Amino acid sequence: MPSSTPSPAARPRLPLMRQRWSNLLFAHWPVAPEILRPYLPARLELDLFEGQAWLGVVPFTMSHIRPLGLPAVPGLSALHELNVRTYARLDGVPGVWFLSLDATQPLGVWAARTLFHLPYLHARMSLTETDGHFRAVAERTHRGAAPATFAATWTPGAALPWARPGTLPHFLTERYHLYTAGPDVQAHRHGPDLWRGHLWHEPWQLREATLQEWDSTLLESHGLPTPAGPPLLYAAEPLDVTVRELRRV
Repeated sequence: MPSSTPSPAARPRLPLMRQRWSNLLFAHWPVAPEILRPYLPARLELDLFEGQAWLGVVPFTMSHIRPLGLPAVPGLSALHELNVRTYARLDGVPGVWFLSLDATQPLGVWAARTLFHLPYLHARMSLTETDGHFRAVAERTHRGAAPATFAATWTPGAALPWARPGTLPHFLTERYHLYTAGPDVQAHRHGPDLWRGHLWHEPWQLREATLQEWDSTLLESHGLPTPAGPPLLYAAEPLDVTVRELRRV
């Protein structure tokens, strides 16, 4: 087992949900901290790597979704997702802060917004594989949300060494907590409610990746500047995830 494997003690004792993540691409850009700081609640500290903030776009497929102790429900057990994220910490606990999570399953979007306080948005999205090449296409359809579109094609390459603590790949990908202040992020940015969620999974098996296509207005839909230069890319092998309920912090 690689040295970066989380301790078994970190597993949720009472898991709420299980799911499988596949067809995943991590795309990241370095961003000046002062640009991202206004997107986080006042209580959250922006998590930096060697003084640099990072902004990510992550398309993937979520499948085998099922509550603890129950079977998967046909038609409700899979969706495609496309999230925009950065990194934060509270009381020394690092986690992910989502600016948005576009997804294809209407009931799943409702449940995530209502039960998990996450800023999920309705979208049309496909994510397909052809001869080892992956292509994701998405269009946001959420009423009242800023419009956004996305199209990317990438090819996974050679397997990378297991990400070691203290390295940039580990910082960007090995995240076992998330923070949220509710679906309307900006409305709650200075509010009192803040939630921390906990995930558990085996370490990511990352791969090199090359882009053949990238056309996105996701970041611009949040009022962020268009990144300069290509993103830092990691493709990832599928893995199983255990989800714990959010707790107010």
